[in-house]
Amino acid sequence: MGRQFNSGSVSVMLSTCSVAALWLASGIGAAHAAEGAVGTIMEEVQVTARKRAEAERLQEVPVAATAFSGEQLEALQTKDLQSLSFKMPNVQLDDIGTVKNTANFTVRGLGVNSSIPSIDPTVGVFVDGMYMGINAGVVTDLFDLEGIEILRGPQGLLFGRNVTGGAVVIRTARPTEEFSSKFKVSTTDNLDSIAAASINGAISETVNGRLTAYYNNDQGWFENVFTGDDDLGASDTWFVRPSFSVALSESAELLVRMEHGRMDSDGVVAQNRGQPIFAPDGSLVAPGAQQIAGLFGVTDWDNSDDSFEVAQNERGFQEDEWSQVITEFNQDVAFGNGTITNILAWRSYDAVGLGDIDSLPITAFHANTRVEQSQLSNELRYAGRFGPTALTTGVYWFDQDLTYLENRILPLSAPGGLDWTGGGNQDHQAMGVFAQADIDLNESWVLTLGGRYSTEDKDAQIATIPVDLCTLDGCAAYDFDDSESWNAFTPKVGLQWNLADNAQLYSFWTKGFRSGGYNMRNTGPGELPGPTDQEEQTSFEIGGKAEWLDGRLRTNFALFHNTIEDMQREENLSNPFVGVVQIIRNTADATIRGAEFEAMAVASDNLLFTLNAGYVDGDYDKVLGDISGDGVVNQVDLGLDIPRLAPWTYGVGLVHDLSLGSVGTLTSRLNFNHRDAAPYTDNNRGMLSEADMLDFSIGFAPETGDYQLAFFGRNMLDEVTEGNNTQLPANLGGLGASFTPLNKGRVMGIELTYDL
Repeated sequence: MGRQFNSGSVSVMLSTCSVAALWLASGIGAAHAAEGAVGTIMEEVQVTARKRAEAERLQEVPVAATAFSGEQLEALQTKDLQSLSFKMPNVQLDDIGTVKNTANFTVRGLGVNSSIPSIDPTVGVFVDGMYMGINAGVVTDLFDLEGIEILRGPQGLLFGRNVTGGAVVIRTARPTEEFSSKFKVSTTDNLDSIAAASINGAISETVNGRLTAYYNNDQGWFENVFTGDDDLGASDTWFVRPSFSVALSESAELLVRMEHGRMDSDGVVAQNRGQPIFAPDGSLVAPGAQQIAGLFGVTDWDNSDDSFEVAQNERGFQEDEWSQVITEFNQDVAFGNGTITNILAWRSYDAVGLGDIDSLPITAFHANTRVEQSQLSNELRYAGRFGPTALTTGVYWFDQDLTYLENRILPLSAPGGLDWTGGGNQDHQAMGVFAQADIDLNESWVLTLGGRYSTEDKDAQIATIPVDLCTLDGCAAYDFDDSESWNAFTPKVGLQWNLADNAQLYSFWTKGFRSGGYNMRNTGPGELPGPTDQEEQTSFEIGGKAEWLDGRLRTNFALFHNTIEDMQREENLSNPFVGVVQIIRNTADATIRGAEFEAMAVASDNLLFTLNAGYVDGDYDKVLGDISGDGVVNQVDLGLDIPRLAPWTYGVGLVHDLSLGSVGTLTSRLNFNHRDAAPYTDNNRGMLSEADMLDFSIGFAPETGDYQLAFFGRNMLDEVTEGNNTQLPANLGGLGASFTPLNKGRVMGIELTYDL
């Protein structure tokens, strides 16, 4: 057999204490049962954040990161990326809710608040080295992974492609020579059931294969007080993932991963939180959402921000289908004792849906959408060492074709009603050349020098929605046709001081780049859909990592200061004719600063405590337009809070192993995590709620045997959280009328995993 390459193998990061506390809670294998979860957590963990030819210890790498191994993800009963949303400081991995499976990720206060697929994400998602070109189709179900890595801060050098906020790196399990198989079944109190399996092993002397299959049937969680249904939000999801590795020689390997999947679900589950508007004389000016619902027989509806009740007349639907092929070639070379890696990837994603945007028991604002996306990318890189210098360098190319169409049904917006369809097409190409050198100045000091040159081109044809030039099958004509290019050089300078084998301090200065773009959901005939100017970021960070008391205490911290020029935002403004106007533009220059701290302490051989805390603060330095929507640009705009910036996130947790002798081990996990409230819209009228998340699990693994059984609970305090909170006009629900997609509340379930 050929050698197994670290550049393509499992590498996970463990930085946050909350992750450590969750390592094997309720999901440890039989081999670990005797050892105990606490001992396993403290084992060395390898990382590939710097894309070296060989993996590195996380505690030795000057990177602020959080990671989950495949075992950790199983222990957490992780269904999708959103399941991890509250488990890291200054990180939000939320689904926007407008269109299911659409990422609304934010790291350190940098994120987007839009489901428009032409808006480039600030937090990039990479699957097996493939960059996901749009936010849609990202929050899909997860199973059989080697790990997930979340890198905080701009990653515009080695990862590139507009990741000014951070990067989420997903690694699926790779084929190996040793035979193994895994089966998992689980269900919850609301019958969100999963059946999944994988089988892995040698096919021949030079070929290893792996086949993963996953099926999830979610029978819904929410109550619709208008229809009486208590199964709103149901979905049906499946995917298959065949993969194989071929040892081409003693020094070369080819790894191919394929995936095809589909999701069929209800449309958006959303609440309208509007209240009645009264004149000074007490007369009713505009009815609230409850009063409108009352006209249709809904007399007892709690639409407050601590209620999960919805009153929709349209269940809607969402259908997603995707296919992808990712090939990774690794070749060892004598030059610098390095490795050449080439990742060629293709992905196709199609989605159609219908959503009840007014979130009322009437048809006032409903929307049909269609997304078609195809992308092709290639990354060629080299990693090696020349004496005291470790070098990583490469070139990257990305091409994407995108079609987006939206039909708005607005029967009450004008006499006779309005039914408009718009959207368009966008061709998108990106290229980058990058290099990073880590130079050992002596035994203690390491100097990092790096840079990336990026160029992007976009060609857009857009039909404004009220002009009504399209159907969901395509557009007869376009009222906007344009192309634009952007480019930037993003350097990095860093310094690492290794105080001892188990302690370091580091600092770096770097820049990030986010190309401009176009608004494919243009709703105003007087508004040009672009292009926006590119957004540029300058970041400075100081951090430290240390292990104390013979490794029984681990602490990590980071302080950061980011300045953003020409911040790109989607402004959501209520409008009585089109429901909501979305305007994409450069709104402001801003400064965001903050801190993160994580600790993990082993109190005894069977008890471990964790702590994590994140703080972020931001201000506008200069506003470039009317952010507040009051028609003037003044101190009101300058004093607004930056959207999606939650000041405090923190959490505590514990893991306890209880040995049952020859019977096995009982592992208990308890975690509490908090996130502050934050504005969703730029004008600060839409808010995301403060939330306290309490999770637990109790797991059993036998001393001899290959199964694990877990009882778990998520969001035990039944906290209401939102995907977004977009303001609607007063004629659709009164004061504070809103489109507010909801996330699930309390969920309890049981999971059985069996390994051969």
